[in-house]
Amino acid sequence: MEKTTHPELSIQANIAQAETLPSYWYSRPEVVRDEKKQIFAKTWQLVGHLELVQKKGDFFTVEVAGEPLVILRDQDEKLQGFFNVCRHRGGPLAKGKGNCAALQCEYHSWTYALNGTLKFTPEFDGAECFSKENFSLRKIKIDTFGPLIFVNLLGSEPDLSTYIGEIAAEIQHIDLNSLTFFKRHIYEINCNWKVYVDNYLEGYHIPRVHPGLMREIDYSKYREDVRTYHSRQFAPIRNQNSIYKRNQEEGDTTGALYYWLFPNLMWNIYPDNLQFNIIMPDGPNKTLTIFDWYVPNNLTEKMQKDFEESFAFSHSVQQEDIWICEQVQKGLNSVSYDRGRYSVKRESALHHFHTLYAQYMNKP
Repeated sequence: MEKTTHPELSIQANIAQAETLPSYWYSRPEVVRDEKKQIFAKTWQLVGHLELVQKKGDFFTVEVAGEPLVILRDQDEKLQGFFNVCRHRGGPLAKGKGNCAALQCEYHSWTYALNGTLKFTPEFDGAECFSKENFSLRKIKIDTFGPLIFVNLLGSEPDLSTYIGEIAAEIQHIDLNSLTFFKRHIYEINCNWKVYVDNYLEGYHIPRVHPGLMREIDYSKYREDVRTYHSRQFAPIRNQNSIYKRNQEEGDTTGALYYWLFPNLMWNIYPDNLQFNIIMPDGPNKTLTIFDWYVPNNLTEKMQKDFEESFAFSHSVQQEDIWICEQVQKGLNSVSYDRGRYSVKRESALHHFHTLYAQYMNKP
């Protein structure tokens, strides 16, 4: 079996003494290959919303760690997840999203029931030692948190509720089921996916990189909390007129709340909207950052205008992050750089990410 663990990769537990990940972990193609096996295939990945699969036969397709998947409601209205791969010769079964009575391969028309069992194999008479019962679709582990659909390709993690941990209790004041999908924007960034996650996990860069955001938040009270599989960042809002205070009651002290769930999911929680960022590697030096916005389902014209203002501000902050991340990637590729150090005060969540990363990359 091909070796995929990396015992030479380790992060010192004491952040005051620890060094960051070696720079070559941000640039080598073989690292991306191993990350797909060791991390993305073994962790819970957000793939969609229950709005997409409300009734029997509804389906949508998605890709995780390079694996094509189809998510659907079967004939018993049970939520199912399968590899979108025909068991005959690997053809695709579904495209895009929609509603269907069965899954039929686009290559040779092998047909599967919505629960994954093989029903029809045209012109296949004469095959010996062959049984349809042995060629059902490969299932994936699937679960939901509120209306959010998660999958785990190898099913090797604890259950989803354990994985999400304290997030559930801390955001119970938000009625996730009352939010509806509003907008998606995908950014292509010329950096390794870990550079983008590193950047997200610390507010240390805000004073220099984000002058507009710096005016909105009280940086002196910015804090980070580290948990088992996630971390939380909280930023108190500086003034009552901030866009982050919009639609709040007078005196409400709620600020911007940022969660990161290992390895690549960010939850950005604001008083009147919710944003998810899914960070996907697209090679060693390119990252896809998917922004999904959810808003109240009773959106008024004024709220629509307010959100457009939020999107514009978010986009400006994102452009600043893109610029610095792409410059950092160049620096990591330089012969002058190998490993750095952590700010004990400002980079505990970053240290936590690197620690989890090393643990997963070394799992047998």
